[in-house]
Amino acid sequence: MSKLHLVFGGRVKDPTTLDFENLKEIDFVGVFEDYASAEKAWRGAAQRTVDDAEMKYVLVHLHKLLQPDPSIA
Repeated sequence: MSKLHLVFGGRVKDPTTLDFENLKEIDFVGVFEDYASAEKAWRGAAQRTVDDAEMKYVLVHLHKLLQPDPSIA
């Protein structure tokens, strides 16, 4: 399986959380096949909004979410 990574971000209600204000305005940066390219995209997006404390970008390891849990039968 590919090790897919998702990078997205948006305005949050509280900078200490991931509670996004408006899901319709989420900025989907992209899906990447490796961590290095996803991290580069995340850093670029985060740097563009570094002066706005209410903007947050995250990198999600999609491949970990797609792997079935062997304990669930």
